[in-house]
Amino acid sequence: MDLIDRIKDIASRIPKQIEHIQTEEATKNAFIMPFISSLGYDVFNPMEVIPEFTADVGTKKGEKVDYAIKKDDDIIILIECKWSGADLHKDHASQLYRYFSSTEARFAILTNGIDYEFYSDIDEPNKMDSKPFFSFNVLHFEDHQINELKKFTKSAFSLEDILTTASTLKYTGAIKKILEEELKDPSDTFVRFFASQIYDGRLTQPVIEQFTDIVKEARTQFVNERINERLKSALSANKPETNFEPGLSVESNNEAPTGKDGIVTTQDEIDGYNIIKAILREVVDVKRVAMRDTKSYCGILLDDNNRKPVCRLHFNYAQKYLGVISGKNEERIEIDSVDDIFEYAARVKATVVEYEAD
Repeated sequence: MDLIDRIKDIASRIPKQIEHIQTEEATKNAFIMPFISSLGYDVFNPMEVIPEFTADVGTKKGEKVDYAIKKDDDIIILIECKWSGADLHKDHASQLYRYFSSTEARFAILTNGIDYEFYSDIDEPNKMDSKPFFSFNVLHFEDHQINELKKFTKSAFSLEDILTTASTLKYTGAIKKILEEELKDPSDTFVRFFASQIYDGRLTQPVIEQFTDIVKEARTQFVNERINERLKSALSANKPETNFEPGLSVESNNEAPTGKDGIVTTQDEIDGYNIIKAILREVVDVKRVAMRDTKSYCGILLDDNNRKPVCRLHFNYAQKYLGVISGKNEERIEIDSVDDIFEYAARVKATVVEYEAD
């Protein structure tokens, strides 16, 4: 079984188990130990994976890090664990900062069993960086992240190879985060950059405010166009079946079509359907993702099966809601635009992964 299959196996169990995981120890047993094992390390061999590793620092004696991984008798990775419900932040890494400089390890991982943050000493030798150079989410990852994760497996681990790419990973990730924040809520500086390329007049504050709306609209159109292009390419051989009237195009409609029983399928609903398919491409064949519009909401289903709802688009009123499905329950989340669906990609994927595991 390849690494990606082992990770997907772990991910498939998380939605079913997470409500029963209420402590750090339970998180270790259910999520973290299987993850370490998936990297090829024997979690039951204390010569390879040392639980409660003691790392004395200065006057502090007996302090312990949750796991230390050894290879060729050298400590190569320190792992600090938190409860699966904890949001990882800088304070959680404080113990790792102390342990890092007292061992020969060049890598440290902070995790809650779902998110894994990888640290090194890129900025200053023998001092753990304040920010991770690589982050991995078991429920939401890209193919290129699996390739990076493979470098930490027992069979492929190479200190030099990882350090060679760690710096690039760190700064690439930071830039992506800035882009994500700017695209979601453009700053004046970001807006000025674009406005200065196309506007000859003086960039007063009213002009900046006007261009802020223009940049947001351009962003929305750009994202939707890229999504549609990818979907058209992926589905060119097999058009997905829908519940629309014959002749209705899923990918592009300038007018809101009216189906049987007076149901109106809006462009926002079609865009939302396309976004859901783009999100689910990583975990399932998108030909299995179907859309059923009703008068009260637009339902997205797996295998066109009412017993497998993926999510619901409540777009018929001024305030839009995304209905996220968990078990037999639906949580309605306020969203400002269709693009906001991307923020809940992990939860949408988790719902499908749970269906696939049954």
